[in-house]
Amino acid sequence: MGKPVDPTLAEPLAILAERDRDIAQAVDLCGLPPRRRGALGFPGLLKIIVSQQVSTASAAAILRKLRETLPRTTPQAFLSLGEAELKAAGFSRAKMHYCRALAEDILAGHIKLYDLHEMADDAAVSHLSTAQGIGRWTAEIYLLFSLRRPDIMPAGDLALQTAAQRMKGLDARPNEKALRALAEAWRPYRSAAARFLWHAYRHPGLPEV
Repeated sequence: MGKPVDPTLAEPLAILAERDRDIAQAVDLCGLPPRRRGALGFPGLLKIIVSQQVSTASAAAILRKLRETLPRTTPQAFLSLGEAELKAAGFSRAKMHYCRALAEDILAGHIKLYDLHEMADDAAVSHLSTAQGIGRWTAEIYLLFSLRRPDIMPAGDLALQTAAQRMKGLDARPNEKALRALAEAWRPYRSAAARFLWHAYRHPGLPEV
């Protein structure tokens, strides 16, 4: 049995399907994406950083080992761990550095996570991106899954680019700039479109390119 679908995506995807025949056909083929929600605050950003450039299974293993060592993932608690403990959990030196820097930035008030709720999307992405190890992709993933912003398109994501190519029958995979341009037609539901593209990327029925 697969994961339960996310019913909150039914309405925005129905609207997008009315506008875009390719989305309509792909939704008929693939159905709705599964439920998915990211944690808020430091734990949510930590998970996204850990997940960068590794498989889902590898990221899950690292986070599981971290929880065994650190039941409460607060900035203070994370900074209490030494290099040997983080290495044993599977952290690379770069990810140790980025996660420690983020924890320090939060504690020093340089990154104001609670203020993000009052910021527009672009301002929130810019604020998060001032932290080491957090680029536009990481910030957009946090806004999409943790803050549940409705109009986010992490166009730098290779899976989204590949799924868009397959869904649209494009000769080449769109780069970040091209996918952002393509996604303009999906405003103000780009988050739903992104969620669906990830789902379609993993679905065996979507045509290969």
